[in-house]
Order: sequence, then structure tokens, then C-alpha cells
Amino acid sequence: MHTSSTTSDGQLLELLRRDGAMSVSQMAAATAVTATAVRQRLSRLMGEGLIERDVARAGRGRPSHRYSLTDKARRQAGNNFSDLAVVLWDEIRAVKDQEVRRGLLERIATAMAAMYRESVGGTTLSARLESLRRLFGERRVPIDVSGSDKLPVLTVAECPYPELAEKDRGICAVEKMLFAKLLDQPVRLSQCRLDGHNCCQFETN
Repeated sequence: MHTSSTTSDGQLLELLRRDGAMSVSQMAAATAVTATAVRQRLSRLMGEGLIERDVARAGRGRPSHRYSLTDKARRQAGNNFSDLAVVLWDEIRAVKDQEVRRGLLERIATAMAAMYRESVGGTTLSARLESLRRLFGERRVPIDVSGSDKLPVLTVAECPYPELAEKDRGICAVEKMLFAKLLDQPVRLSQCRLDGHNCCQFETN
């Protein structure tokens, strides 16, 4: 049941991505399901922040509703970011000047930190670590926080950038800089998959 529902939701999102804003009756006709079933899916997807509803008035009649994708859904649907990321990463690696290359990595980490900054809050290191763990968990990147309050350890169970990490350690440097900026704390990479470990670990200094 869960798989069927998920698939149906995906089909509805793809329909709106392809054809733009639609009414319930239009979606029901396009997907060959009842209007009630469409409304149930819309309610679920609106709750997830993937679909938004606009009111369209035509004369003195009852207002009609049209549904479209939110910015969040557009970012998730129909993208080919992984291929673009690999190409861009290869171009960065091709920069021969080490200082220039490091500067680019620093700028990438800074831009990513700015993107995530509002989601990582707290006045203490422990609070920032917990919000960082939640943030990456929402992005299906499991992070475990262990160790003492003074010397916590971040364990990244699954690499967020597996295709890039296979090429060189530059992405590890970006991840380390990103964590340091979000935690406002120096961070060092204490173990890495590229060295044969099961996971990557970052320790605060």
C-alpha cells in the first residue's frame, strides 16, 4: 500500500511538473483516477510542502482551485544534478594552481554553509551538533554524534558525495570546512573511507 501511494504521488508530481498548474478535475482526467483520490494525494503532498494551491475566480461563480509545484518540489523533481556536479568537480580538479583550487573549495564550503546556516542553530556546540545531525538526516545523510561534550565526534555513515569522493580527497576538505563553518569550531578529519575505514569521522578541536 505504501509503495503504491508513493508511486501515485510521484506520478502526480511529474504531471504538474510537465503540464503546470491544474485543477482537480484536470488531474483526475489525466491520471484516470477519481477526484476524491486526487484530493487525498494533494492533501498529503501539500502537507509535505510539495504542492501549493491558488484560488482562481471567474466572474461571480464559485472560486476554483489550481494546484502547482512548490519551489521545494521543483528542486527535487526532474533534476540531473549528479552528472553536472561530476563535470564541475572535474573542472575544479583541473585547476593546476593549488592556491586557486583551494580558494575555490573554500568558496564552495562558504556558499553551502550560508545555504544551511538558518537550519543549524544553538548557543552551545551540543545544540549546533544536534541541529546539524537533523539537517543532514532530512537529506538522507545519516550522521551520528558521539564522544564527550568537549570532544564530540561526527560519524558520517554514508558519504553525501560518493561519485565525487571516488575522484580525490578534495570533497573531504569541502565537507570538513563546511562542518567547521556551521559549528563555528575547528574540525579535523580523523578517519576516511579512502583510507579503508567503514565511515568518515570528523572531530572538533
